[in-house]
Amino acid sequence: MEVQRLRILQLHSNFIEYQPIKKEIATAEKCEKKKQQLEELVVLFTCVEKGDDEAVARKAVEEVKSSLQQLKVNKVLIYPYAHLSSNLAKPVAALKVLKAMEKHAKEAGIETYRTPFGWCKQFSISIKGHPLAEQSKVVLPTEGEEKEVVSKALKAEEKLKPSWFILQPDGKMVPVESFNFSGHENLEKFARNEIKKVRAVQQVPPHVKLMRRLEIADYEPGSDPGNFRWYPKGSLIKSLLEQFVTQKVAEYGAMEVETPIMYDFQHPSLAKYLDRFPARQYVLESGEKELFLRFSACFGQFLMAHDAQFSYRQLPLRIYELTKYSFRREKSGELVGLRRLRAFTMPDCHALCADLDQAKKEFLVRSELCREVLKNGLEFGKDDYEVAIRFTNDFFEENKDFIVSLVQQMDKPVLVEMWEERFFYFILKWEFNFLDNLNKASALSTDQIDIENAERYDITYVDEKGERRHPLILHCSPSGAIERCVYAMLEKAYREQQKENVPILPLWLSPVQVRVIPVSDKFIEDAEKIANEIERHRIRTDLDDRPLMIRKKIREAETEWINYMLVIGQKEIESGILSVRDRKAREIKEMQLQEFIGEVKKKVEGMPFKLLTLPRRLSARPRFFG
Repeated sequence: MEVQRLRILQLHSNFIEYQPIKKEIATAEKCEKKKQQLEELVVLFTCVEKGDDEAVARKAVEEVKSSLQQLKVNKVLIYPYAHLSSNLAKPVAALKVLKAMEKHAKEAGIETYRTPFGWCKQFSISIKGHPLAEQSKVVLPTEGEEKEVVSKALKAEEKLKPSWFILQPDGKMVPVESFNFSGHENLEKFARNEIKKVRAVQQVPPHVKLMRRLEIADYEPGSDPGNFRWYPKGSLIKSLLEQFVTQKVAEYGAMEVETPIMYDFQHPSLAKYLDRFPARQYVLESGEKELFLRFSACFGQFLMAHDAQFSYRQLPLRIYELTKYSFRREKSGELVGLRRLRAFTMPDCHALCADLDQAKKEFLVRSELCREVLKNGLEFGKDDYEVAIRFTNDFFEENKDFIVSLVQQMDKPVLVEMWEERFFYFILKWEFNFLDNLNKASALSTDQIDIENAERYDITYVDEKGERRHPLILHCSPSGAIERCVYAMLEKAYREQQKENVPILPLWLSPVQVRVIPVSDKFIEDAEKIANEIERHRIRTDLDDRPLMIRKKIREAETEWINYMLVIGQKEIESGILSVRDRKAREIKEMQLQEFIGEVKKKVEGMPFKLLTLPRRLSARPRFFG
C-alpha cells in the first residue's frame, strides 16, 4: 500500500507571472497560451505522489489555510510541480487531486487559482523577504506519516538569530551589509543563501540531466525519495572517490574502522547526542527496541573510543570510517538530484586532542588535508568554493589570532556566522561550500571542535600526571559526502560549458579515458590490440565496434565526455602513428602508441585505478537511460 502524501513548496509572493508554452503530456488541460499575473498571494508548487487522494487534498488545504492566517493573506495559486519527487502519480490521478484541492480551498473561502495541468510553463516570481515566506510541506491525511525524530538542535537552528560578517585574511571583520563584494560575487550569493537558510529548490539543477545522460545515476522509484541507483559508470566514479579520500586520510595518519549503521535510541549517550546534532533521523523498531539509522560515524567511533585505552603520548588519536551509508530525513523540497540525499556515503574522520592548543594545531593540519582532497581529487581550487566559519562571540574574542590564521590559510575572505551563546556541541566549525548553477550552496569539506561528547561518552585518556581527562574531539569530512562531490563536479562542468569551455571530468575519474574507433569492420581486430596494450597500462579503454559512420562515433564520444579518441585505419596501422583527439585541449595530435600511453599515465600518476565493469565493445553494452 502506498503511503499517501502531498509535497508542497509554499512561497509567500509579491507576484507571479506565468504563461503556458507547450504541452508536456497528451492529456494536458485545454488552456489559452496567454500570460497571467497574480499579486499578493501564496504560490503552492504542488507535487502529487502515487497513492495521494482527496483526503490528502483536504488535509493540504487545512494546513495551507492555517499558514494563510499566519501570513495574513487569502489568495493562493495551485501550481502543478512534478520536480519535488520521483514517485509521481499518474497524470489522471494527479489532476484529480489538484482539482480536489482547488474545490476544498474555494469552499474554505480562499480566493483560489490553478495553473493548467500538463503544460510546460514559463514563469517569473517575486518572493517576500521574511522567515516564513518559503516553506516546504509534506501532507498526510492520517497518522500514517513516516516516523522521524527532529532534534532540539535542529529546532534551535531554525530559531537562532546569529550575526553575519565577512572576515578578511588581514583580520578585518566587516558586517555583511557593509562589505564591498566587488570581485567576490560568489561570496555575496553564498552569504545571502546562508542568511536566508532556505534549502528548497524551485527548479531542477543542471546536474540532474547530466547524471542521467552520462549514465552515472538516477532516482530509485522503488525506494524512499533521496535514495539513488548508480549505474556502472557512476559506481566506478563513486568507488574511485572513496578510495582516493580514504588513501589521503590514511596518509594523514588516521586508523580506519567500521561501525554499525543503526543504534539504540535508549542508549543514554546516544540519546543525549541526538538532541545536540541538527539532523532528522530515520527511526525503526526491532522487537522491543527502537533504533535509529546513523547520520554520521560519530556514534560507533565514540563508543569504540570509550572502550579504548590510550594516553597523552598517543594524542592526537585519529579515527576514520567511510560510512556506507549515513541517513538523514531531509525535507522533501530539498531532495533534488545528488545535492542533498537521505542516504549518502560520508568520509568521517575524528581526532581526539589533549586540549585546545593541540586541537587548534590539528585543525590547521586538517584544513590543509581538505584543500588537498578537493584540489587533487575534484580539481577544485579556492575559487570553486566559498568558506563559512561559525563560532560564538566569546570564542572569537579569546581566539581571534587563531581564527585569523585559519582565514589566512584559506587565502580569501570568508563568511562568519557568530552566535551570542553556544547551543551546539562544537565551539568552532568551518565548511567549504560549493555554489551551484541555481546559486544554492552545499557544504563539501568541513571540520568542528567538539567540547561535549568526550564527557558524554565518557572517553578519557591518561595525562602526564597519570590522571584521567576528557579529550576534545575534532569532526572532519575531508570531502563531504561522495555523492555531493559528483554533484559539484557535474555542476562545475555545466558552468564551464555555459562559458563555451569543454565540460569534462578529471581524467583519473573518467569512466572511459580512451576510446579506440576503427574506421571500418576490417580494422576492429587491430583496434582491439591497441586497446589491449593501452589497458595493460591501467588506462580505461573501450572500443566502438558499432556499424556507424565515423563522424557519428566521434560525436557520441564527445557527448560522453571521453578524454581521448584514437581513430584507427590503414594509415595508422601502417605508420604506427596515431591520430589522438584530446578533448580537453581541443586538438588533434599525432603520437606513437607508447608516447601516448606515457602521457596519460603521467597525468593520472598516484591516483586510484579501477577497471570499468562494462563490456569493452560498445555493441555489447546495454543502455541504462533514454
